[in-house]
Amino acid sequence: MGRATHDGAPEDDTGTDCPRPGPPTPPAPPPASAYRDYFVMLLDRIPTPIAVCRADGQVLIANPAMAAQWGAVPGQLRGRNLLDLFRPRDPAQIARIMDALRLGRRSRYPVEVRWRTGPDEPERQGQLTIDPVGDPSAAQPSLLALLREDTGSTAAPPAVPRAATSPVEARILALAAGGATTAAIGSALGLTVDGVNYHLTRLARRWRVQGRTALVAKAYVLGVLAADRWPPAPAAPDDGARSPGP
Repeated sequence: MGRATHDGAPEDDTGTDCPRPGPPTPPAPPPASAYRDYFVMLLDRIPTPIAVCRADGQVLIANPAMAAQWGAVPGQLRGRNLLDLFRPRDPAQIARIMDALRLGRRSRYPVEVRWRTGPDEPERQGQLTIDPVGDPSAAQPSLLALLREDTGSTAAPPAVPRAATSPVEARILALAAGGATTAAIGSALGLTVDGVNYHLTRLARRWRVQGRTALVAKAYVLGVLAADRWPPAPAAPDDGARSPGP
């Protein structure tokens, strides 16, 4: 047993005071890369077309919904400029936004835009909402761009033709028809699992089917996939010139 010191405090058998435990060490914060991965994962799940750009409009990150406007995957938009993708109705509005950013103003800026998803596609119109994000003290903030397509004044789209399927969607369907898992499809096309599921869900809603088996079957009926190819592959542009119904 320990002895008592002259002031009554217990002393251990070694003659030294018992050490008292200090406060618990707080856990280390996660690395910055973890936050970026989480942000990208959230973008992949959002159905709204979104891009993060530099102040000059150069795309840093785009989600699958934004890339799908051009039948591309997100990585293919990286490095492109928003002004190469969208045409503002009032070009002077872009100059006014740039002046506001240089003066340190951090407001939300709506921009009416038009764009075409391909040379033979009809012109679309809508609104890009530009929102400066990041450090308020930064001279050149990053820009969060959200796209909202104006469909109120346009006629209802016709029954789904084969041409309405983007190259990325056709490649996803071909891999799915061959039995590839969602993870394998994503790895082959440079998409996340959420990105692949986004495209599959979008197709299922458009074609009014449920389940991957029905989705693949519909792709063959519509001529999206070549009926005489194995492993499954998208139909050639000149295959099945007809425009089948949904």
